[in-house]
Amino acid sequence: MSRFSERLYESTQAIWDKCHEHPFLVEMREGTLDPERFIYYLKQDYVYLIDYAKLFAMASMKARDLETMTKFAELLHSTLHVEMSLHRDYAARFGVSREELEQTVPAPTTIAYTKFLLDTASQGSLAEVVAALLPCMWSYRVIGVAYAKIPGALDHPLYREWILMYSSEEFGELTDWTIDYMDRVAEGLPESELARLEERFLVASKLEYMFWDMAYRKEEWPI
Repeated sequence: MSRFSERLYESTQAIWDKCHEHPFLVEMREGTLDPERFIYYLKQDYVYLIDYAKLFAMASMKARDLETMTKFAELLHSTLHVEMSLHRDYAARFGVSREELEQTVPAPTTIAYTKFLLDTASQGSLAEVVAALLPCMWSYRVIGVAYAKIPGALDHPLYREWILMYSSEEFGELTDWTIDYMDRVAEGLPESELARLEERFLVASKLEYMFWDMAYRKEEWPI
């Protein structure tokens, strides 16, 4: 029997492929992305990560064994102290302080994405929480590993660190654990529940695409 994660990947591969084709990511790997678009992305992703980190805290609370609680706590720590630290370092290059990052007004797409995640965390099962948070980790891992292999992609002084972060062994190990855990909690569930997990994964994947598009357009509130 195939792993449930394989089903999830296949169900959203077309969406992830569209992400790879988006101008934001194409231009980033080519080193031609406008830095103003990148700093917009950093600000929005920073406030997104504040809420995203809460999912790991909620997952730890919903876990029923110490090993799983500890791993989600590790994911929480990595998000707050490694991933967000990279954002702070990047922002400092543009003269943007930590306080300014934290005061970023979330764009409509950012709010839509984080509301979906937090609603899942508060109302859903542990399996649903994992299904909702996994596309962010997994898709970034795929992008980072792919870009690290492209000749010249690591030469850009601004985007090099981003690629190294998401192609790193540490990030890969955390992502692989989460994928494996998705398979474990899905094992034995009836098709009705598996379909619900797949829907969570699918919606989050669509929101990932929307987030890249939002950053490229530098989305603002209409009023």
